[in-house]
Amino acid sequence: MTKPRVVLLMLICALVGMLLSVSQPIPVMLMLNGLVGIALVAGSAAVVNHVVDAHIDTQMKRTHQRPIATGRVKPIEGIVFAAILGSTGVVILFLYVNPLTAWLNIASWIGYGLIYTIFLKHKTSQNIVIGGLFGAAPPLLGWVAITNSIDIEAVLLVAIIFMWTPPHFWALAIDRAEDYETAGVPMLPLTHGDRYTRWAILVYTIFLFITTLVPFVIGMSGLLYLVVALVLGILYMGFAVGMLVFRDSKLPVKSFRFSTVYLGCLFVGLLLDHYVSLSFA
Repeated sequence: MTKPRVVLLMLICALVGMLLSVSQPIPVMLMLNGLVGIALVAGSAAVVNHVVDAHIDTQMKRTHQRPIATGRVKPIEGIVFAAILGSTGVVILFLYVNPLTAWLNIASWIGYGLIYTIFLKHKTSQNIVIGGLFGAAPPLLGWVAITNSIDIEAVLLVAIIFMWTPPHFWALAIDRAEDYETAGVPMLPLTHGDRYTRWAILVYTIFLFITTLVPFVIGMSGLLYLVVALVLGILYMGFAVGMLVFRDSKLPVKSFRFSTVYLGCLFVGLLLDHYVSLSFA
């Protein structure tokens, strides 16, 4: 009910933000308190998503076995659970990390748990684009947990995930278009068509490629990261171009799966470059 795989991915992104934020070792308890607080708030927002979307989860193959959708958990129980998780996470962040991180987590919770889940998801085909800003926050949350400041490098990490989100989810939306149509969720393939969506994926993939080069341009990273970003970017654009040129029905889901590998490898490249640079400093 807390979407553990999604929360785990968020924690990995938050940890990357933490590790990139400083050149010296991070206090272990500060790091752990930050990760626990972020995880609890993220889990709370995920539970709210389950509660609000229970009526459409029953109509989708991907979500019909969720606890609230099947009736194993009552909506009121979900709400109470979300409140406990969220409030505990915020208290931990306020007391043991810093207030700025707590407030940013609250804003992220409101953005995903309320604005995206209740309004954007069911009202506009740009739900993923606008809502993606809230989902892109983890590196910033991790960075601020350590530095207690919002720096351009952290914002750049958010921008990378923000640009990554639309092509990632639109590829899935093409593959699961029937599910979304049954549930009445206005995803881009349903509102603008399959071909338009494939072009949009290519455009965002190009923007993503450009954005991933900025860390090198501003001196945030070095040659190792640049090589990783170039190779991964070319591969990802290959998927985007392939979806336009070839009518292989399996390409969208392949692109969706590769995009997860892409983001993970990109951030690993950032970390490796960061520590290699420190070792030669």
